[in-house]
Amino acid sequence: MQRSTLWLLLFFLSLLPAEAASDDAQPPTLETIARTGTIRLGYADRNVPFSYLGTAPEPIGYSIELCLRVADSIKKKLGLPELKVEFVKRTPSNRIMLLNDGTMDMECVASTNTEERRKAVWFSYSHFITGTRYVALKSSGLNTVADLAGRTVVVTTGTINISQLNVLNRKLGMNIAVLQNDSTEGSFDMVTENRASAFVMDDILLRSFVAETGRPEDYVISNEYLAPPQPYGLMLRHGDTGFRDAVNEALGQIYASGEIERIYDKWFNAPIPPNGMNLQRPLPGDLAEAFRRPVDTTAE
Repeated sequence: MQRSTLWLLLFFLSLLPAEAASDDAQPPTLETIARTGTIRLGYADRNVPFSYLGTAPEPIGYSIELCLRVADSIKKKLGLPELKVEFVKRTPSNRIMLLNDGTMDMECVASTNTEERRKAVWFSYSHFITGTRYVALKSSGLNTVADLAGRTVVVTTGTINISQLNVLNRKLGMNIAVLQNDSTEGSFDMVTENRASAFVMDDILLRSFVAETGRPEDYVISNEYLAPPQPYGLMLRHGDTGFRDAVNEALGQIYASGEIERIYDKWFNAPIPPNGMNLQRPLPGDLAEAFRRPVDTTAE
């Protein structure tokens, strides 16, 4: 009797790790959306023109519009009469955690699709391509990558720009002092306030920040890339094949129909709310090609 009791106890103990693991894993996203009638979209409040707050309480932007189109496609796919959209504010440092713990279903901002990140999350078809540059005050005289040698430079926590600067320091011995700030707007403000010589970030976001100041003549964006252009994608939970396919199917239809060009021009080549700023950035050839031939990077 004692022997059988011991074996029974060992059997139940052996189940504990598996049960703990299943508690941590998120159910398929489409299943959760169908059950709750809600999709949760991650947003940023100042990533113009991708995801930002205008005059209304809900975010707007290029990535937000694409995500809302995807949400509508998923609603139809699941046969739901209504689909509630819940917006979840995220930061560069917590975005991956919020995806993987189920707080948000899809991140609708401007996250670079890198091999390292794909170990933790998946990405949709690319919806933008940009490279890394830096912004500085024009009075600083900075312009090239070499000009950063010995300078104090700020990056935003949780971005790939940290590793890019580490590569420059290691390979070129540039002796760059790297500071970190929790937000992109905070990083930009450090340059404006002369607390850092330069802010390293994606080219398009730097141009948006400069345009927003109303005094673009006070700033300079480097004439060289610190790292070559890389794609943005809508960030998704790792391993959720069904949801990835639904998202890519929706984006693929937008791309194939040519509707993506109208959406792109609306946010990058026309006045945008709330102040009528126009980034004047026509659709570049590499992005047009990405729309014509979308690639599923999770299938590598």
